[in-house]
Amino acid sequence: MRRLLNTLYVNRPDCYLALEGETVVVQADNSVLIRVPFINLEGIVVFGYRGVSPALMGACAERGVGLTFLAGSGRFLARVVGEPRGNVVLRKQQYRISDDEHKSCEYAKSFVFGKIYNSKWVLQRVCRDHPLRVNVEEIKAASRRIDSGIADLFGCENLGVLRGVEGNAAAVYFQQFGQLILRNEEFFQFKSRQKRPAVDPVNALLSFAYAMLGRDCQVALEGAGLDSYVGFLHRDRPGRHSLALDLMEELRSPVADRFVLSLINRAEMTSADFDRAEGGAVRLTENGRKRFLNSWQNRKHEAIVHPYLREKLEWGLVPHVQALLLARTIRGDLDKYPPFLWK
Repeated sequence: MRRLLNTLYVNRPDCYLALEGETVVVQADNSVLIRVPFINLEGIVVFGYRGVSPALMGACAERGVGLTFLAGSGRFLARVVGEPRGNVVLRKQQYRISDDEHKSCEYAKSFVFGKIYNSKWVLQRVCRDHPLRVNVEEIKAASRRIDSGIADLFGCENLGVLRGVEGNAAAVYFQQFGQLILRNEEFFQFKSRQKRPAVDPVNALLSFAYAMLGRDCQVALEGAGLDSYVGFLHRDRPGRHSLALDLMEELRSPVADRFVLSLINRAEMTSADFDRAEGGAVRLTENGRKRFLNSWQNRKHEAIVHPYLREKLEWGLVPHVQALLLARTIRGDLDKYPPFLWK
């Protein structure tokens, strides 16, 4: 089993990173902010593009430590990668499946089934945990509508119909999402999912969480020897990690959405953690990103029992386990890809 190491998040855009011996040194304003042993890291995420030494970039590529550059909003900018892992036979089989819409649809059904199933149980769980604070009947009615989407799923024969089923279920889910916010509802109001730009603090948090989850899925797939750019549900588009988006679908609600709700309902995020740009977009402040990332890293080390393997592991390893299961399915070791089904 893979060991979950730490990810170094460099939140300040004015930092320069270098490698001194076996230590990563983060500098700003001609002073050293932090020194981190390189051996303890599985990834480095830099918000900004001030600079990284060639020695550090080379070491990251050689040792398989992901070095990713993101904008302050979490938008992907660039990534340093080394030699591809895995074998060419696995990736060639992945490409064959992607080129066959019928086979792609079978894999896509598993991703969408996981997404719909997990979103239903996020709603059901709040009814169980907070029955006096939410409209239980309304949420249960929404859950039944989502259940009907699961029934429709198995009759899908093409990706267009499948995306319609997924979209309808997502719409029902997000119609109820505002009820799951139980603290500071006046500031953290949620009416609908808005991606770009985020128009309210909840959407800003969701978009940032999805960006972090997407990066983790990309790293996991590449570590399993798969091509993160070639997907089954999400089709090829230049610069898009389509397979990472596929893998994200089943993990959005149990990983990212529940994490955002915990930040809000535990009062870990406040109005001081957001600002509004001239065009109206809401984004996290530098301190807000720092608070978010600290909690995100802590959450990744919390333990769960994997529903398919029946083994105890950390949340941060879930994308890696699912990527390995996907690789085994593509190789033919498993008859069907088992999505992560949380309850």
